[in-house]
Amino acid sequence: MLSFLKANCAAMAFAALSATAALAQTAATTYPAGYADIVAAAKKEGKVVVYSPTDSAQANALIGAFQKKYPGVTVDYNDLSNTAIYNRVVSEFAARQVGGDVVWSVGLDLQVRLVADGLAETYASPEAGNLPSFAKYKDSAYLTSIEPGVILYNKRLVPAALVPKNLSELTKFLKDHKEVFQGKVASWDPEKSGQGYVAMQDDMRNNPGFWPLMAAFGEAGGKIYSNSGQMREKVVSGEEIIAFYVNGAYATEWVKANPTLGIVYSDDRTSAVSRAALIAKNAPHPNAAKLLIDFMLSLEGQRVMGEAGLPSVRSDVDGVPNFKSLNVLANGKLQPIALDASLLDNLDKTKRADFFSRWKQAMRR
Repeated sequence: MLSFLKANCAAMAFAALSATAALAQTAATTYPAGYADIVAAAKKEGKVVVYSPTDSAQANALIGAFQKKYPGVTVDYNDLSNTAIYNRVVSEFAARQVGGDVVWSVGLDLQVRLVADGLAETYASPEAGNLPSFAKYKDSAYLTSIEPGVILYNKRLVPAALVPKNLSELTKFLKDHKEVFQGKVASWDPEKSGQGYVAMQDDMRNNPGFWPLMAAFGEAGGKIYSNSGQMREKVVSGEEIIAFYVNGAYATEWVKANPTLGIVYSDDRTSAVSRAALIAKNAPHPNAAKLLIDFMLSLEGQRVMGEAGLPSVRSDVDGVPNFKSLNVLANGKLQPIALDASLLDNLDKTKRADFFSRWKQAMRR
């Protein structure tokens, strides 16, 4: 019995020491005095369950760094589509069988809906003060990245004189140079891609040239895809020679690996989507969830994700693409999609139906 008590005390002392060390590692931001208790409680919970569509390269880098920082807290990562994530969170809450802790999704409108419907915990992250104002919503949801929409093209197949400087010029080229672009242009399928739908909704509201672009795209026999990876494969192969609204976070890495590819940041306006993270209401591992949210927003976590190809939403993370450096590439015209209640308009049934009706007409479907 005495040996058991000694062992137990030693374990408790080690846990407290680990929590204190972890707290010290976050000293770049002022964390509350009781944060060590959250760390200790997270270690007792033992794991954090994540629902996300984020590609494995980026997710694995984050998971590895988090588990190294907090040994004893395992990340159970579930790779799901944006819509599947939303439906699962809603159904689990309704059934009182919540399984997910952290919901990390690029479906920004669906993330805001979860907050609005009371399906997200309120958590004022100590890292929130380091985020720009557009990157946080009601002390519940936080943007973790900045991912601009770019034009991706095949350098061998698009003549230099026909590489568009912006989407307006792309519209003109699609109309005036059908011999080059007909049947060889790609973009999102907004019916199948949450990211594509959010990006296109934003451009529709802020770019008066959106519908003329869609009309030119449809007239050019444009093809649609559910993810950026598919567009990359088609552009590399030459089946398509140019694609637009492509996720720039991924495209930047592709261009480094393949000299055939080129990217363009529109010189008049570059919209940017992001990945929002929140804690599910009644999360089974709430303390571990708080640790992960804070780590994702911290300098360390943002640097890890930046090195893995997800640019930092912060401007003070050196050595990786961040909001400031991307804005330079975008000629000072980077316009991130704000995490706010206006995103709920995307989910209005009447507005959604009107959008798809007009889009299908433009696409000649």
